[in-house]
Amino acid sequence: MPDVLRSMCRLFGVLSVQAESAEPWLVRSDRSLLAQSNVDPIRAQKDGWGIGWFVEGGRTRVEKGARGAFAEGEREHYLRTAAEARGSLIIGHLRHASNPLKLPYEKLIALENSQPFENHTSLFAHNGAISFPNETRPFLGVHEPKVRGVNDSEVLYWLLHRNTEETGDPLRGFVHTVEDLVRVWEGLGKPIIPPFSGLNVLFTRGPDELWAFCLWTGDHGTGLFDGTRRYYEMTYRATSQRVIVGSEPFDGEPGVWKSMPSGTYLVARRGDHHVDVTVGSIPLPSALEIRPPPS
Repeated sequence: MPDVLRSMCRLFGVLSVQAESAEPWLVRSDRSLLAQSNVDPIRAQKDGWGIGWFVEGGRTRVEKGARGAFAEGEREHYLRTAAEARGSLIIGHLRHASNPLKLPYEKLIALENSQPFENHTSLFAHNGAISFPNETRPFLGVHEPKVRGVNDSEVLYWLLHRNTEETGDPLRGFVHTVEDLVRVWEGLGKPIIPPFSGLNVLFTRGPDELWAFCLWTGDHGTGLFDGTRRYYEMTYRATSQRVIVGSEPFDGEPGVWKSMPSGTYLVARRGDHHVDVTVGSIPLPSALEIRPPPS
C-alpha cells in the first residue's frame, strides 16, 4: 500500500441509556484510548487527539490537541477533558496522520486537522485515508467552503454530511459517499492507488444515535494489542444499557468483544430504558471495483 495512504488512527465511541463518564475507557482500562496512544512507539498516535460529546441543548462540545495524548504537556489536557466529558454519547479519536497531499509534516499538525469534526449537532471521527481529497472537494457542494484544514478526513466528513442530508439516512449516505470516492478514482483513470485505504467511521447526528462503518482495502498489519486482529477490524461490546465501539477492544476481557469485519455497519439508538443495536452488511453495489482485504 503506498505510503500516502498509511493512516493509523484509533477510534472510540459509546452510547449509553443514561449520561455517564467515558473515563474508564478513555483513561483507566488496560487498553484505554490513552493506553493505545503510545503502546507501540513505532505506530504511536502522535499527531493529535480529540474527544467530543453533547451538552445541554443538544449542541456538540469538542476538545482537541495537536500532539499525541501521551506527550508531555498534552497528557494533562487529555486527562482533564476525559474527566469533563459526560453524556449519553461520547466519541474519542487518536490521530496518526495520513498525507495524500504530500505536504511537509509540519503542515499536517494543527488543531483544525485533529478529530472529531463537528457541525454543532453532528460528530464524526475517521480511521483511514481517502486518496484524492482535492479532487473530491467539488462533491461537497455548499459544504466545500467549510473545510478548514488539510486533513483528508475533513473532506470525507463533509461528503458524508452532504450525502446524509440528501438521503436522510446515514447508511445510504455512506453508500453514496463510497460511490463518490470511486467515481473520483475512475475519473482519474483508475490509478494504482485505490480510492481509499480505510473508511472506518464513527458518526452521529445527535446524542441518541451512534453509527459505525467499517470498510477498508489492502493489508495494514495487526492491531496494537492483539496480533490476531487486523488493524482496521473494528469491534464492539453491547448490553441493553450501553454499546461501546472502536478500533480494538478497550480491555482484555475475553469473549465480550465482537468483531466488525470490513463491509459491515453498526447503528445504536437510545430509548428510555435501553439501547438497541443493529449490525449488518453495508449494501454496496457489486459493480464497485473495490477489492476486499486479504483473509
